[in-house]
Amino acid sequence: MGNIFSASEIVEIGIQIEKNGRDFYNALVTQSKDSRAKDIFKYLAGQEEKHIEVFQGILGKTDKYEPQGLDAEQYFTYMDTLAGESVFTRKDKGKELAEKAKSDKEAMDMGISAEKDSIVFYEGMKKIMPFYDQKIVEEIITQEQGHLRQLSELKASL
Repeated sequence: MGNIFSASEIVEIGIQIEKNGRDFYNALVTQSKDSRAKDIFKYLAGQEEKHIEVFQGILGKTDKYEPQGLDAEQYFTYMDTLAGESVFTRKDKGKELAEKAKSDKEAMDMGISAEKDSIVFYEGMKKIMPFYDQKIVEEIITQEQGHLRQLSELKASL
């Protein structure tokens, strides 16, 4: 059986996803030739930075919380699988991925994929959070959905 994460480790993975997202979007700001794309990438990098701060606040409380009504081993195995599937969970992959983008459209496709992956991960993360933190994670999910919409609209306009 693979590595099974604790609640605090899952929040740390969320922090890493956001750091890689921030690095990805910051790298795209310097790479992009399109001013509208640059503005959106800069905005998204700032949003990811805010999410890092939110998750760091949640992290300080996770060791005290035990999820209720879940088969912990199965659930954490599920989260382990989700984390293993996401490029943005591996340290320093955001900038590396941005460098592989050959165009703004390709970069947007990568961003769209990463935003979708993070939404799925955060939906799972909510299940290990106390109610008050679930609301915070739900807000981050809503923002990530907005990022997804912005990237899709920008891609369609180029």
